[in-house]
Amino acid sequence: MKFQKPKGTKDILPSEIYKWHFAEQKIHEVMDVYNFKEIRTPTFEHTEIFTRGVGEGTDIVGKEMYTFIDKGGESMTLSPEGTAPVMRAYLENSFSSESPLHKLYYITNMFRYEKPQAGRFREHTQFGAEIIGSDDYKTDVELISLAKEIYNQIGITDFSLKINSMGKKGEREIYLEKLIAFLKSNENSLSMDSKRRLVINPLRILDSKDENDRKITSEAPKILENLSDESRKRFDNVLNGLTSIGINYEIDFRLVRGLDYYTDTTFEFISSSLGAQDAIGGGGRYDGLIETLGGKPTPGVGFGSGIERILMVAERNNFEFPKPNHVDVYIIALNEEAKQKSILFLKDLREKKFKCDMDFASRSFKSQMREANKIGAIFVMIIGEEEMKKNCVTLKNMWDSSQEEIPFTEILNTLTPKIISSRTRFKYSAY
Repeated sequence: MKFQKPKGTKDILPSEIYKWHFAEQKIHEVMDVYNFKEIRTPTFEHTEIFTRGVGEGTDIVGKEMYTFIDKGGESMTLSPEGTAPVMRAYLENSFSSESPLHKLYYITNMFRYEKPQAGRFREHTQFGAEIIGSDDYKTDVELISLAKEIYNQIGITDFSLKINSMGKKGEREIYLEKLIAFLKSNENSLSMDSKRRLVINPLRILDSKDENDRKITSEAPKILENLSDESRKRFDNVLNGLTSIGINYEIDFRLVRGLDYYTDTTFEFISSSLGAQDAIGGGGRYDGLIETLGGKPTPGVGFGSGIERILMVAERNNFEFPKPNHVDVYIIALNEEAKQKSILFLKDLREKKFKCDMDFASRSFKSQMREANKIGAIFVMIIGEEEMKKNCVTLKNMWDSSQEEIPFTEILNTLTPKIISSRTRFKYSAY
């Protein structure tokens, strides 16, 4: 039987993992600069966390969740999104008693049963950030600025920011009545998917990709026209705040996002490099979410972004990812006595944090030299019968092909400045 990875998943191979390391490193760095603290939640949660928090009428809950009954008879779900688990952890661990404001971020795997296509996987890696405890419009601006800076650091500059406001809960309910009335008057002309959504989640019809649906909804009532003065002023403050720090945006009345917990600001970053699945990240406010999960009313704003999509955009923009460090020293040992000596040299070199390796497959000298070239070794230490007799190694510089004999007792003193000089010369990345 030939085993293959599950549909909609991806193997991240050693030949490309350095791109993921680079992206994750930049995420950690920018989060640290913005003073966000990392949080890690379980891969699976009680299903009710998502049905209550995300909303039973959403596509995520209705069609996309990986849900199972565990051996204790409880319903569990692999996390399809990051905000609800973070809010659960916030409540369970009494974060509000420590401080009124928390800035948190995560990098974790998400699971959704969707039709796989470019940029869409059933298991994907997502990073996200949450600001919990403040309804100040400046937290919206802070979060959008954070996302933009991370994208820039990973080589993405050709994106646009779309933004909208969902208003407060009461305003949204009044708007929904108007929208449903309009959609019902055009129900016969809607796509089958939008007819289904008209019953369970009518807001998502505004986001339909069906051309006829979009033509119909272009005439639909706009939520921005139904905001209270307070909500409109808040939205204007967000827009002015973005303008003040040089972030361009486009107001998009169709941007309603797919989750029930959003209020006020919603936003999405779009890249033309992705094709149909053009969103690289998005989020918004969720001032009622913690209350829905059983906590006291607590404002919050957050966003999430798929790392797979970010890397796709960076690659299509021809971003040059820094390559990881070359191997500093590769040891070629040509007999058993030399191998025993090599193990001691590996220990000494690694204690100085030098990246080194040796052959563990008993290959020929020629094969070991090919391996040294393949892994980008800067120096090769050769220890054979002659070297053992003379208590020295033959050190070959793979960059200029020069070589010299070095006594066993002088290896560390001789190699240390050479390795440090080579690292400076070739400017290797730090990871």
